[in-house]
Amino acid sequence: MSKIVGVIPSRWGSTRFPGKSLAMISGKPMVQWVVERVLQAKKLDAVIVATDDERIAECVNGLGLENVKVAMTRPDHPSGTDRIAEAVQDLAVDAIINVQGDEPLIDPALIDELADVIASGEWDMATAATPITDEDQIGDPSVVKAVFNRHGQALYFSRASIPHIREPRGEPEPGIYWRHIGIYAYRRDYLLRLVAEPPCELENLEKLEQLRALDMGCRMKVIQTQDFGIGVDTPEDVAKAEALLANR
Repeated sequence: MSKIVGVIPSRWGSTRFPGKSLAMISGKPMVQWVVERVLQAKKLDAVIVATDDERIAECVNGLGLENVKVAMTRPDHPSGTDRIAEAVQDLAVDAIINVQGDEPLIDPALIDELADVIASGEWDMATAATPITDEDQIGDPSVVKAVFNRHGQALYFSRASIPHIREPRGEPEPGIYWRHIGIYAYRRDYLLRLVAEPPCELENLEKLEQLRALDMGCRMKVIQTQDFGIGVDTPEDVAKAEALLANR
């Protein structure tokens, strides 16, 4: 049986929202919401918060939650993926689920589905995508589009509106455009290979780290889900998250 850990990268120095991991959302710091959601998943052997800041570490340790550990990491990592790799490099685990630290509404069932996919041994990585229903998002470069084949294997990710419809037939057809959700599962060995590889040209152009994996020939499964949650990227997103939590 595969040993799988969930790792939540949680840094202090967010450009748009410094210290957002400790931003209060409906009476609890955001990192607590994320940790509690991840703990609802049934397929993880442990949960680790990988951080570079003692304030975040103190908050997580203060929760007193069993099976939740803090890994202190270097402050100079270029991405959450690099931070996760440092946190697990000496651990005897088979796979890792990377849950973004700004997703207080992440679906525990999606985490379990990713765990099953990566435990199968058929894939190097797995991620998720949800159908785009808002036409304005199709051309929005902040919304990353995912394209995958009939087997769910990732073909490409882009900030552009892909696939391009050469002969439009009125309103966009449902199921054509998929929004990438930034949650990943990795085989441990593949994760360490990924962070050791320099960024490729496509990654530098699109500013999308997952393109490095595809450039390396990664077998990446894209799970289709209807649940998107919300990423808290700015102080203004806090109110949106609170409204969604209230509705649930």
